[in-house]
Amino acid sequence: MPIRREHRFFYPIDWPQLSAVIRFQRARGRCEVCARPHGQRVFHLGDGRWWDGQEGSWRDGAGRFICLAVGADDVLGTVRTTRVVLAAAHRDHDTANNAARNLAAFCQRCHMNHDRPEHRRRRWHTLFRRKALGDLFRGPYSGP
Repeated sequence: MPIRREHRFFYPIDWPQLSAVIRFQRARGRCEVCARPHGQRVFHLGDGRWWDGQEGSWRDGAGRFICLAVGADDVLGTVRTTRVVLAAAHRDHDTANNAARNLAAFCQRCHMNHDRPEHRRRRWHTLFRRKALGDLFRGPYSGP
């Protein structure tokens, strides 16, 4: 996942190399949560279950093998494909903490799940700030 221009200052100069080590050497090109392979198209059901073509079996959102009735009508109607892209992520959301135990290789689904609480916190902060600025500059009286 590309880093926004305004956030690049927070990452170390060697971030591309550090990210590659985490994603491809330590994680061996698979998501560390669900084991989806980098750069491959996978079939998934939208709820975390996906088809692992290398193993020839379905996996759940945590990467565990599961038994799934493929012939069921409800399953066949919802199968989608996604191209998996691994990204290195900070477990504690602190871009200054680049210790190996703080970095993880996540696919886009697991990365969004990991970042969900932080995204909620930032959204609340942004809305709260906008409301406060509106109260400060518009006030209860909006006449001439």
